Amino acid sequence: MLSVAQPTSTWYLILSAVLFGIGTIGVMVRRNPLIMFMCIELMLNAVNLSFVALSSQIANINGQVAVFFVLVVAAAEVVVGLGIIVSIMRRRTTVTVDDMSGLKG
Repeated sequence: MLSVAQPTSTWYLILSAVLFGIGTIGVMVRRNPLIMFMCIELMLNAVNLSFVALSSQIANINGQVAVFFVLVVAAAEVVVGLGIIVSIMRRRTTVTVDDMSGLKG
């Protein structure tokens, strides 16, 4: 019989760190606001994964409840953020983050 290794919370924390690192590199390297927005969301989901992994390790549901509320707020933030980014990208042919700095009041 073939033995399959069960993932532990350490595996999930390593995956979370890798995802957060990819998101951080994406925010620092890319200049497209849509790509940067997706990288920030990737970083947010990496933190959520670590919350769930650690809350299951200590057998406490508080981390999972926090993730639920973070996901609700993130969904609202995605709707507003994507609406703003898409409306700006429709008006201009090329958009960089430097162009968006001119939107300050």
